Amino acid sequence: MALQTPAPAGQALAIALPLLDRFGRRHTKLRVSVTDRCNLRCRYCMPAEGIPVAPRDELLTFEEIERVVRIAASVGVTQVRLTGGEPLVRKGLEVLVAKLARLPGVEDLALSTNAVLLDEHAESLRAAGLKRVNISLDALDPTVFKELTRRDDYQRVVAGIAAARRVGFDPIKVNVVSLRGVTESEVVPFGCFARDTGLEVRFIEYMPLDASSAWERGRVLFAADIRRALEESIQPLVPVTEPTGSPATEYTFADGVGRIGFIPTVSQPFCASCDRFRLTADGKLRSCLFSLDEVDLREPLRSGASDEVIEERVEELIRQAIRDKGPGHEINTDHFVQPLRTMSSIGG
Repeated sequence: MALQTPAPAGQALAIALPLLDRFGRRHTKLRVSVTDRCNLRCRYCMPAEGIPVAPRDELLTFEEIERVVRIAASVGVTQVRLTGGEPLVRKGLEVLVAKLARLPGVEDLALSTNAVLLDEHAESLRAAGLKRVNISLDALDPTVFKELTRRDDYQRVVAGIAAARRVGFDPIKVNVVSLRGVTESEVVPFGCFARDTGLEVRFIEYMPLDASSAWERGRVLFAADIRRALEESIQPLVPVTEPTGSPATEYTFADGVGRIGFIPTVSQPFCASCDRFRLTADGKLRSCLFSLDEVDLREPLRSGASDEVIEERVEELIRQAIRDKGPGHEINTDHFVQPLRTMSSIGG
């Protein structure tokens, strides 16, 4: 049951109080991880042998996810993104998409995927109500791709991108994690890719969320360096002035052809405007990607209490998590502590 403001005399309409934290940030975006399993082994994320994953009975069911999203939407969440792990390894994902697409208040439903399985699922996902996809692709050179992912699936990703375009997903964004000493040679090709395809390419700074805790600041290829390389080799970049609602700082090339985004989490944190929180596949709510604390929603969801009691408790816990959210991550401080969960376990 959503907290409500009193209605004026003679009116029955009540409006849920927004999800505001202590710093006045209004939270309207929810990332929902549907699995912690992945079919790639990206070097900046996990070791070649993978990492321990949650038993399947600990993962939220589609019905439990639907309930959490419905409650979140009732208190102001309008944008939902499905993540992983790799979300497409969860069987029947189209069923969940259809459930969420029907929920009142969910205006935008998107998916983050490595696209290895997208070719076979794009049409059914689109038909179920999915609106947008973000595709993770860190290299256009198949050899570099294989080195980074430890898998020979480059052509499957290419096929997935083609399928996403064919069924009409729009926009399609390509997310590129950039590592110093590894992917410098990919920067300019990705700039040309954005110009040739019309897809937005977003460069993401390498973050300390790897399973081996081997992250080093010196391995981060900073957004400023990437921008400089693009401008020296292609054209100057001009800031996009209209609001995008994205964490990326977005640009077009000077001639208007090709859109580039930067997510400079390390060099230029955007915590002051953060409006998102996350639900892990095993039912933990996280107010920040780098949070050391999380709130358990699975326990009340499976408590056996009445629907009303469960929903009141889940809403209370969501509001508590947002109220307790800190001002931002502390990557650039001496007392930063890397979360025990990895990116694949948290959900992107």
